[in-house]
Amino acid sequence: MRIGLIYDLFDDYPWQDGEAFDADVENEPEETVVALEEALAGLGHETVRIGPARNLLSCMDNPIFDLAVNIAEGGRGRNREGEAPTLLDLMDVPYIGSDALTLSLSLDKVWTKDLARAAGLRTPEYAVVSPESQTISVDYPAFVKPRYEGSAKGLTKDSKVDCDEDLIRQVEHVMQAYEQDVLVERFIEGSEFTVAVIGNNPPRTLPVIQRAVESASGIGLHVLDRKGLPEVDHAFDLPGDLTPELEFRLEKAALIVFEKLECRDFARVDFRVDEQGQEWFLEINPLPTFAPDGTFAIMAELMEKTYAGFLAEVLDEAIQRAMS
Repeated sequence: MRIGLIYDLFDDYPWQDGEAFDADVENEPEETVVALEEALAGLGHETVRIGPARNLLSCMDNPIFDLAVNIAEGGRGRNREGEAPTLLDLMDVPYIGSDALTLSLSLDKVWTKDLARAAGLRTPEYAVVSPESQTISVDYPAFVKPRYEGSAKGLTKDSKVDCDEDLIRQVEHVMQAYEQDVLVERFIEGSEFTVAVIGNNPPRTLPVIQRAVESASGIGLHVLDRKGLPEVDHAFDLPGDLTPELEFRLEKAALIVFEKLECRDFARVDFRVDEQGQEWFLEINPLPTFAPDGTFAIMAELMEKTYAGFLAEVLDEAIQRAMS
């Protein structure tokens, strides 16, 4: 088949004056597109680069591909990840990955938490702060996040707060810099894990990965070592003990939220595990990065597979689902 690749590179982000330093952090490096092309070529498909979702408008009435691989993040707003799937649905072109509703819903951390709780998962207690909010009631330490972002966007060392003064300052900063409601949740002291889910009917988990946390703050190291932040040699720990029992619980919880949000083909689910060994759901990303240094590349290495070969397996299964 001829497969269209829909994506947002760092260079594609439409910067505006006054935007936060990490406004483009969810976009991809060129290497991600190359990895997708290599994997699809290995399956015998031809690829055509479409780029950002807005480029689909030029071929709405005459699609130039048979199927799409969508990893486009969009520019702004809580529905930005749903832009490409919505246009593809209008074009009646099949695509791999979750649909617009799931992508928009999962980008909203609050609605995702509510659905996860409805499905029986634990998630840290939280409060939503809007410009109209009068008071904030949380337990410390707390963690302050933009409501509608992913890829650690809007998170820094200052996101963890221990008193009212720091909380108010960080909430005001996030609200101003990202122009949206703010999520304040109890910070779970302990370890951090991520679980990748692939496939459908039924979906299945890949090996659970423990994330390093900074020694001083306990914040996940991936938050502090990312594009746009100063390069610092952070001291880190791996405090958790991934027992077979804990791995089973994390995998089960990941599958529950994957199916509750009706995700398709792939996703990544993040958890904290407290000092008593209890897991807490943080968020799910049905639009995970396929960058050669990302979670899926680490999975390939753990399973002693080439990244191109492993990615081809994931994509081929998704293609079969989309074409069925």
